[in-house]
Amino acid sequence: MLSLYLSKRFRQSKRKTGFVSLLSKASTLGVMLGVAVLIIALSVINGFEQQLEERLLSVVPHVSYEAPYDPINDWHAKVELLNQHQAISAAAPEINLTAMVQFKGQLKAAKVKGVEPNIHAKVSSVSRYIEGRNLDELAAGTLILGSRIAASLNLTLGDKVTLLVANKQAEQPLSAPKRIGVTLIGLVKMGGPIDESIALVNLADLQSALGLEPNQTTGLRAKVQDVFNAHQIAMAAGSSLPDLVYVNSWFRTQGSLYQDIQMVRTIVFLVVFLIIAVASFNIVSSMVMEVKEKQASIAILKTMGAKDRTIFATFALQGVGYAVIGALFGTILGVLLAINLPDLFNAIFTQTDNNPLAGVYFVEFLPSKLIWSDILVTLGVTFILALLASVYPAWQATKTAPASVLGNG
Repeated sequence: MLSLYLSKRFRQSKRKTGFVSLLSKASTLGVMLGVAVLIIALSVINGFEQQLEERLLSVVPHVSYEAPYDPINDWHAKVELLNQHQAISAAAPEINLTAMVQFKGQLKAAKVKGVEPNIHAKVSSVSRYIEGRNLDELAAGTLILGSRIAASLNLTLGDKVTLLVANKQAEQPLSAPKRIGVTLIGLVKMGGPIDESIALVNLADLQSALGLEPNQTTGLRAKVQDVFNAHQIAMAAGSSLPDLVYVNSWFRTQGSLYQDIQMVRTIVFLVVFLIIAVASFNIVSSMVMEVKEKQASIAILKTMGAKDRTIFATFALQGVGYAVIGALFGTILGVLLAINLPDLFNAIFTQTDNNPLAGVYFVEFLPSKLIWSDILVTLGVTFILALLASVYPAWQATKTAPASVLGNG
């Protein structure tokens, strides 16, 4: 208690020189900014990871099985086989191919998916981002298209468009493509690259175009319970299928994005950690000068019977105090900015034209997710660094010789 009282009195002392006071404030300000930046940066990274899982991975296949040669027969039974796997939440048939969307002489490439609407809703949350008619209304002869494809072709709901699909049944390799006439009934608006590529049609349309029977498909898709263990689940569940299939998971299609997020998290933490470390160790210089300034007071305390551990604790607490004050205000600033960051981003970049995230990532806004464990780790690291930075000046304070200091005075 005595050390805490003395530390408080020294901090409030008016005898402190202007330069020492400036160094102390600079150290505190550096810690505050470092803590605030780290909290904001980690919140943004957490936000991207959350959006990856809840937004992008709710639409792209967690696990997929593609037949390279012969189609998959009796897909109902194969779907049931996958559903029996304990790690799979749901499975559905799917036909994937690249086709051209044609409207009034204009062409645009799209990744066309043939789906069973009622079953597809169990493995994909794309219906949350559809404007117009619902996914369960995707009957034969209808189309749900990515909003950016529709915009580039000047399409509106109700327009008649043509899908040009490669004719794999033709004997000649350069045969004319098959034409599928469909009506646009919905637009996918996720805000990201998917809007530029996706096209959904009824499974029966692609079965007819590819010459398949109603019980045949070229692919199966599964939704897993643990998305970050999808590849292992894909291999384990795929072994139950009797067909020859290529096994795929979102790690192969979107894994680089997830790895980028984790890499950025590590780099940001290390860089900002070094900023906090530099700010914390600036405490050393300010505390060394303060010890020299307070030598007379230290000498008087020693002549009054103060022990070395009391002197040590006094200056250690004072150094830690500077960091704690900076960390406290930095936490408040960081939390407030992290909570309001999406709104601030939207307020600054109100137009799509000047949005730096437009068409780059899977979201076109700046997500933020505050995790309190990140804040605790940040504060813990700051406290340890401040404690280490305060050890040397506090130890120097205990070496003050009362006789030499008071004798010179």
